[in-house]
Amino acid sequence: MIDRRKFIKSVSLLAGTLPFVKPLNFSKFAKTNVEKPIVISTWDFGLPANEEAWKVLSSGGRALDAVEAGVKVPEGDPNVNTVGYGGLPDRDGHVTLDACIMDENFRCGSVMFLEGIKHPISVARAVMEKTPHIIFAGDGALQFALQNGFKEENLLTPESEAAWKEWLKTGVYKPWEKKDWDNKDSHDTIGMIAIDSNGNLSGACTTSGLKFKMHGRVGDSPVIGAALYVDNDYGAAVSTGVGEEVIRISGAHTVVELMRNGYSPADACKGAVDRIIKINKDKAKELQVGFLALNKFGEYGSYAIQPEFQYAVYSNKEKNVLKNSISHF
Repeated sequence: MIDRRKFIKSVSLLAGTLPFVKPLNFSKFAKTNVEKPIVISTWDFGLPANEEAWKVLSSGGRALDAVEAGVKVPEGDPNVNTVGYGGLPDRDGHVTLDACIMDENFRCGSVMFLEGIKHPISVARAVMEKTPHIIFAGDGALQFALQNGFKEENLLTPESEAAWKEWLKTGVYKPWEKKDWDNKDSHDTIGMIAIDSNGNLSGACTTSGLKFKMHGRVGDSPVIGAALYVDNDYGAAVSTGVGEEVIRISGAHTVVELMRNGYSPADACKGAVDRIIKINKDKAKELQVGFLALNKFGEYGSYAIQPEFQYAVYSNKEKNVLKNSISHF
């Protein structure tokens, strides 16, 4: 039986070893001290995405409309082979798409394992706004999309098909090898967060997932709380990288909770990354996970395991700037 006094003493000693972070005073928000509007997004394909989102934000539009419009840019770009149209297929030659969206009122929608629809983010929004549900998957997601006016089309471009057929010659599948994570064109997502002129937050995330993945595999991108989470009182976060590890710690939700408890966006992202590294001590150097966060003050920050992660920023002060994330290694 555990001695109660010894247990309380041990907990107290442990608490004394934790770093003290002065809480941000969220009760003193005022419109005059918030940097807004602002939009941030992952990777260099976030640059044109931010430009499209900024058209909405700069005209006084809603953050939800901005993030949807923004991520639709890489979704429709055949030269971005990790998102939407032109995305690299799974091992069976199917382009399967995942996406989620969340607004300032905790409303959210998601689609996973969706085929044949160029803009899964808009289907995710329709799920949020037109149904009592949050997640639609596979054939059901496609059926829902077609019933709501979306057009079915072939998303496998000649370039992506050629890359898949070349891969089939060896069929080597080592998705966690660092040489792949150094190259975002093999795997990655666009995640976007925005705060509008009314001080409201929204976020979106969309991807075609790992190249040549096992048929049926779904990562973190359509999972609310993993790839994306928004709490309009405190902040929002998105993830990128190995989806399985992000899901394991409910990554974006973890980042937002850390911000709610006083951490800056960058420190909150680091806290989530540190948790992943702790879980994966033996293979952390082979993994890539990054988080990007924005709080209600309009402050943003990021942290990643590997140094290759970049993100884009657009505001009244910074016009579509690409920044390198702080990293562990």
